[in-house]
Parts: sequence; structure tokens; C-alpha cells
Amino acid sequence: MNWTWFHKLGSPKWFYEISGRWLPWFGWSAALLLTVGVVWGLAFAPQDYQQGNSFRIIYIHVPAAFLAQSIYLMLAVAGAVGLIWKMKLADVALQQAAPIGAWMTFIALLTGAVWGKPTWGAWWVWDARLTSMLILLFLYFGIIALGNAISNRDSAAKACAVLALVGVVNIPIIKYSVEWWNTLHQPATFKVTEKPAMPMEMWLPLLVMVLGFYCFFTAVLLMRMRLEVLRREARSSWVKSEIKALVGGSR
Repeated sequence: MNWTWFHKLGSPKWFYEISGRWLPWFGWSAALLLTVGVVWGLAFAPQDYQQGNSFRIIYIHVPAAFLAQSIYLMLAVAGAVGLIWKMKLADVALQQAAPIGAWMTFIALLTGAVWGKPTWGAWWVWDARLTSMLILLFLYFGIIALGNAISNRDSAAKACAVLALVGVVNIPIIKYSVEWWNTLHQPATFKVTEKPAMPMEMWLPLLVMVLGFYCFFTAVLLMRMRLEVLRREARSSWVKSEIKALVGGSR
């Protein structure tokens, strides 16, 4: 198997060049999918026979919850790559993805509370799913705080990577908490391996929103990583050439 692409990912210059080509595709895809998903889900999807229109919050809540967990898994993978192969770009990905993951977790918790009030009669209950998601938010905060508190870049990268790897044990707890414990939270809205329980008119716009959220995350992550790469490599010749080209093109 040819692993050249993997080793190229360790090159900030190569990443900056290739990410510049990917960024518009993910950005426009996110804009299109989110626009279609929001209009379809909020305006045209039928009401739920039990929850009425309040169920529509799933079009924000479910994608945010999916993405919050996926981003943390990505942090753990990036942490492992950074510790094993010493790729500095893995640390860049970890540090720049963590704030996005924290925001997605916060959005999932907030929309869950808005959904829970009419459904359960309370903004918050110490449900296993909710509690484990709150722990996920604290893990994100911990990684962000470690990255900012430790002045030595290499030490900060190692500490964040270790915390990401240790905290990944919380992801299966979030996923299976509804099955392991008697909780108020409903089971997964849909699964990849099973036929959706929802009607297609409700399920398809949700799928569009999930894809839109992932494209949005990728676009924002690439932008954040590109800026961080330029900051870290500011003294390198290729960055100076890039800046000169940008300045020359703006005249």
C-alpha cells in the first residue's frame, strides 16, 4: 500500500496547498445542504403525531450531537498520530478542532434542553445521555485549557493528545447509555445499519442536515488550520512567498 499521501499530510506546505483546493467545495456544499435541510425540515416536513412541531428541533440537535462525538474521535486519532509519528500537523488539527467540538456539544445540550422542556417537563435531568454529553463538553474545555496554559508547544501537544485519548472512553458511554441504563432520552433517531423508524419525509431532511453539518465542520476546520499553519510557519520561505503572491494579487 502506498502511504505517500499520509507522509505528505505531515508537510504544512503540502497541506496548505491541497486544503486551498478543498475549501471552496466543502464551503459551498455546506451552504447548499444546510439551506435545503433547514427549509425542508422546518417548513415542509410533516408534524410528529405526538410532539407536534416541537420535534423539529432534531434538525439542529441530532446533527450537532453527531458532530460533537465525531470531532472528539477525530481529536483522539490526531492525538495518537501526533504521539506515534510526531506529526506537528496532527497537533494543529487537534487544537483547531477542539473549539468547534465544544460549540457543537454546547449546541446539542442547549437544543436538548429546549426539546426536553415540553417533552419531559424540565430543562435538565441527570439522564445518562445528558450527563455523559456534559462530560464531553468538559473534556473539550480541558483540551482547550491545556493547549492555552502550557507555553511549550511540544509539551502542550503531548498533554492534549493524552487527554483526548483518555477521554475517548466517554464516546461509547454516550452512544450506548440509552441501552445500558434506564434513561428518559429516546434511542438513536436513525442508525446506519437499520431501517429508519421515521417516515422518509422526516428522515431525508435530517440526513441532509447531518451531511451539511459535517461539510460545515470540515470547511471551518480547514480555515482554522490554514491560519494556524501560516502563524507557525511564518518564518519559512514558502509562507513568505505565499504572502508576496497574495499581496501582489491584491494590487
